[in-house]
Amino acid sequence: MTLIDTRGIMDCTDARFSFELYPPRNERAAAALPATIDRLAAAGPDFISVTYGANGSSRSSSLEVLRYILEQTDVSPMAHLTCVGSTHSEANRLIREFLDAGIRRFLAVRGDPPAGLAPGDDGLGDIKSSAELVQLIHRVQAERVPYDALPVPGLRAQAVLSHREHVQIAVAAFPHGHPSRTVSQDIDALLSKQAAGANLGITQLFFHAEDYLSFAQKAKDAGVTFPILPGIMPVTSPARLARMLELSGEDLPSDLAIQLEVEPDEEGRRELGIEWTARLAQRLLDGGAPGIHLYTFNQHAAVLSVLERVGLLDPTSSTTSTPSQKAGDPA
Repeated sequence: MTLIDTRGIMDCTDARFSFELYPPRNERAAAALPATIDRLAAAGPDFISVTYGANGSSRSSSLEVLRYILEQTDVSPMAHLTCVGSTHSEANRLIREFLDAGIRRFLAVRGDPPAGLAPGDDGLGDIKSSAELVQLIHRVQAERVPYDALPVPGLRAQAVLSHREHVQIAVAAFPHGHPSRTVSQDIDALLSKQAAGANLGITQLFFHAEDYLSFAQKAKDAGVTFPILPGIMPVTSPARLARMLELSGEDLPSDLAIQLEVEPDEEGRRELGIEWTARLAQRLLDGGAPGIHLYTFNQHAAVLSVLERVGLLDPTSSTTSTPSQKAGDPA
């Protein structure tokens, strides 16, 4: 992909970058989110993904954010889809709803089973794996648009084209291993997702470049051909670091943890988090990563600063020249 400097991006690299948002959780956050989306979109990402709550809990709000990205920006939105507990017909209706809204990019994840299940109940419903979900998305799109046709000049007829509109389907990857599997099993799972039609990988949050680089090489050696984007996030406070470790199960980045604990100033902690993440991003890109996927925590300033420091944004562009959004600002 050639990056376009009219959006403030330097054209000296082929690395891609993208962002993740989550649906707003209250009215104040909902009011602030469009401005954040506009700032992120102005940076020219490959796509902006929007998470989807467990058991469809954020279906309407996720779709609203996706529609804003689709209708109000030039960026392609990516919808997260989880179908834990869904029947095939429910999943089919959900996928069709997103496709009908104009979404052509998806992140297909199985999702976690709900808490409080009876012994022996996996809570998964009809969709047992993300590979099955990948297949279902492709099937629903093929049913919606079985072929392309063009009118034949001078005749009341159409010429059937040999291709149809396809969708991009990303899947999750786990550089440090999924809690329930080994790294070898994770790579086998990626291969099954690839066979089902997945064409992009996005990793869970991690903190050590070597984990990603080793995993990506093992996946490539095993036959995974689609690009795997490393997912990273600027962590700007000890509390957020603790929460991210709790959610991801990753190993503690001890150097960052110590620096955040001893730094007394909020702005100083923010700077530490941005600089640490920029160094991580640079190591990933230098090691051959095809780009970076940034978990934004619904805030734009920190992730844009990271991109600027690794040379993916022009520091004189309007995307980074306005006052910073503080870590405590609503989003």
